[in-house]
Amino acid sequence: MVSSPERRPRSVYGVGEEPDPRFSLANERTALAWMRTAVAFIAVGIALVSFADAGALPQWAEALGLAAVLGGAVVAIRGARSWARIERALRLGEPLPAPSGLFVVAAAVVVAAAVMAGIAMAGLVRG
Repeated sequence: MVSSPERRPRSVYGVGEEPDPRFSLANERTALAWMRTAVAFIAVGIALVSFADAGALPQWAEALGLAAVLGGAVVAIRGARSWARIERALRLGEPLPAPSGLFVVAAAVVVAAAVMAGIAMAGLVRG
């Protein structure tokens, strides 16, 4: 089946042919997982900023919270761009692009976990 010109975004749906719906749906599920990750980053960032403002965390935790919120925005944009790249590749019968953003997010999660573990340990030592 040929592409449909009225579907948006045209940069994705205006090229190639309709792929097997299972592949498009799998790509959509992956994009939604990226969005859930972005929302989690933003929620953690808001929590850090809120607790830092209340005095329950050190003041530098506010900067970490801001970084988490901005990171969530970047992850959301990255997820949408990845969805579009993969969908275009599926429609054109091309090889799928490499998941380059995955390693950046994994590194950010490891750093955030280490920082939060440090905060928790500092609280245990003081308490």
